[in-house]
Amino acid sequence: MTAPLTPEILVPRLGEHLIQTEKITEVDLKKALAYQKKKQEEGEHCLLGEALLELKLLTRKQIDHAVTEQIIQLRNALEDSNRFLERRVQERTAELQDALQKLSESNQIKANFVANISHELRTPLTHIKGYLELLATEALGSLNAEQKDALQVSQKASGRLESLVDNLILFSLAARGEMSLHLAAVDLNRVAGKVIDHSRSKAEDRNVTLNLFIPPNIPNVQADEEKISWAILQLVDNAIKFTPSGGQVSLSVQPESDTLVTVRVTDTGIGILADRLGEIFEPFHQLDASATRRYSGTGLGLAMVKEIISAHGSMVEVHSEEGKGSTFSFPLLAAARTS
Repeated sequence: MTAPLTPEILVPRLGEHLIQTEKITEVDLKKALAYQKKKQEEGEHCLLGEALLELKLLTRKQIDHAVTEQIIQLRNALEDSNRFLERRVQERTAELQDALQKLSESNQIKANFVANISHELRTPLTHIKGYLELLATEALGSLNAEQKDALQVSQKASGRLESLVDNLILFSLAARGEMSLHLAAVDLNRVAGKVIDHSRSKAEDRNVTLNLFIPPNIPNVQADEEKISWAILQLVDNAIKFTPSGGQVSLSVQPESDTLVTVRVTDTGIGILADRLGEIFEPFHQLDASATRRYSGTGLGLAMVKEIISAHGSMVEVHSEEGKGSTFSFPLLAAARTS
């Protein structure tokens, strides 16, 4: 049977309240509860207040007064609770805003530090590269075979160092929101060809086959050619680094529609665990952070790729399977055709 809609159903533990306010005794409450139970066993719905009323232990006015008191107490308690929660929300909001401000300041300090150090490194590096070039051309004297081999190793090392410095500078610009794009119609056929040519020697050194797939008449895309070239090169270099000897790395460009062109880099490398895919775009982060890790790097490459692609209004998608390889892809808007 459905309970009747009376004020009493809104208040809990009415009996305790009546005892505390000395309107009834514990003996009265036991009588009323026994009477209530009997009525319910007979199939009649009976509230405690009705039982007290029928047993003439309280008047209707006394019961209504007690119920009203409890409702007022509950309302006051609810209002106090709401005020407390509002204060806590305000306090937590202020704490979070303060923490966010400190984090922002910390990131700004970090970005400024990286930028300053990177620019300071460029000057001596320029001198080192210049003198290595003079030595390589034998402008400062002839070299024997061993010296030429040593010089070649030094030039490769200086090239890697220069790439690292450039990455740090680019990262610092992105971290400070200062990375600007110079958008223009970009020929991805030419860009992809340059990337493959640049990466070929690295692939050969690791015995990795490098493939390029581009259909004819691919439309130009709206992009910053220098930055998009850098991003594609990073993806290809990264794929080569994590592909074992005998594996393959493929760069493909495919029109998806009249307005979208997708760039895709696929490898047959070591792959990435599904639950760690989200970590690969974190700056200065390596999935293998041990001191004896097999693959070198600062952890900036993919972080910067994500920043550059995001700046183009796109996003990088990753599909990977451990032990079988990975695919990185992102779409770009086709440039408006000129008549």
